[in-house]
Amino acid sequence: MQHPLVLWQQDDVLVKDIGELLFLDSGTLTPLLKRMEASELVQRTRDAQDERQVRITLTSKGRELKQAAKNIPADVMCASGQDAEVLMQLRTQLTQIRDDLSKHS
Repeated sequence: MQHPLVLWQQDDVLVKDIGELLFLDSGTLTPLLKRMEASELVQRTRDAQDERQVRITLTSKGRELKQAAKNIPADVMCASGQDAEVLMQLRTQLTQIRDDLSKHS
């Protein structure tokens, strides 16, 4: 579940921008954001300058979830049995594969 991470890095983001960062189309992203809103993790509002755009902001509950999740990366690294360097190399390789696939789709 990457979408909360985007908001933890930069709050008050357009749905379009979240989709671009996560390589998700609006048909996939909108239901996810609606579920997050129903769980009171985010608030969806129309952009003041362009009402066609929807802005996503974290609620206090969404910010609390960030605190609860802060140890997850270290826990994953420990559970994988790999060191940080190996996991960073894997991430770089996967990003390259994703980018190459995006060019050809």
